[in-house]
Amino acid sequence: MRVLAIDYGTARCGVAVSDPSGTLARPLESVPPEPSAIVRLVGEQEAERVVVGLPVSLSGEEGDQARLSRAFAAELGDLLDVPVETYDERLTTKMAAETARRGARADEDSLAAAHLLESYLTSLVTGRGSDSGAGKAPPDA
Repeated sequence: MRVLAIDYGTARCGVAVSDPSGTLARPLESVPPEPSAIVRLVGEQEAERVVVGLPVSLSGEEGDQARLSRAFAAELGDLLDVPVETYDERLTTKMAAETARRGARADEDSLAAAHLLESYLTSLVTGRGSDSGAGKAPPDA
């Protein structure tokens, strides 16, 4: 299953996509924070699911940015014919900065999306699951 991950921001969205087997995450070029840009990417990348990062504090509290991310995910859920979920993105920005310092070629927002996607894909294998559905419910497995 190919998954598209989004690190939502008000200036731009970092994005990453998995390989068709849902194993590897690859950062893509960041896009504007417009639903139409994500809808286009879902089609181009043939994504079967979208995961929007949910920025929560280390204590698990949600602030304004988390509310904006949930609203963006809900809007995408209304526009797309694939499931849209939110997923805890704690520490992905820090991991992206470390990856960038080691010479990664992608921008930090998309590196954060790739770390988010790696964590999400791992959770599917371990059964940890997503934070919550924001749009359409995932199909029965």
